[in-house]
Amino acid sequence: MARGKGGLGKSIALFILILILIFGGLLWFDYLGVIKAKRLFAPVYKLFGLEPQTSITATSSKPYTADLEDDRLAKRLEALDIRTEELDKRETDIATVEDQNEAIAKELDERKKSQDEREKTFENQVKRYDDRDKNIEKISSYLSSMPPKTAVDQLVAMDDQDVIDILRKTDEIAEATRTVSMTSTWLMYMPAERAAIINQKMSNKPASLD
Repeated sequence: MARGKGGLGKSIALFILILILIFGGLLWFDYLGVIKAKRLFAPVYKLFGLEPQTSITATSSKPYTADLEDDRLAKRLEALDIRTEELDKRETDIATVEDQNEAIAKELDERKKSQDEREKTFENQVKRYDDRDKNIEKISSYLSSMPPKTAVDQLVAMDDQDVIDILRKTDEIAEATRTVSMTSTWLMYMPAERAAIINQKMSNKPASLD
């Protein structure tokens, strides 16, 4: 009987030890966060002033999430920098094109002004020639209506080129109206030296009207 009681006591002690080991293991694994038994062992933790580790606290994803946010922010900032550089380059290109267009417009404006001035000069020359031609024609008609000596007195007082133009216009009018030109008569009444100079210049056909 004593031996039976002793074996039973050992069995009970061994069973209690096993329970203690199991309880301790569960308590340790729960503390480490390997298993979830916080509710079961909460009184024990509070008794010893401990805070069990959980899978969330043990392997917190906050640092990883923070790294992802930092990477995204860095990529966004990099994209903004690239976009800013592109906009600055585009603005520079636009400014360059605008400067080129402004230079071309200025050059075209100067060419237009120069062309307008040439046209105005040409028109003035044409008008001047037309006015002179009309005046020469009037003088020719006026002199043709005078006595030859009186007409020659008027011609002698003029410049050689004016005399030449009047004589040529007189010949043109006579040819157009099929009448006798007074040119030869006027030259005949002119001083011989002056008449020779006029004849020589008419033969050379000077281009100048002045």
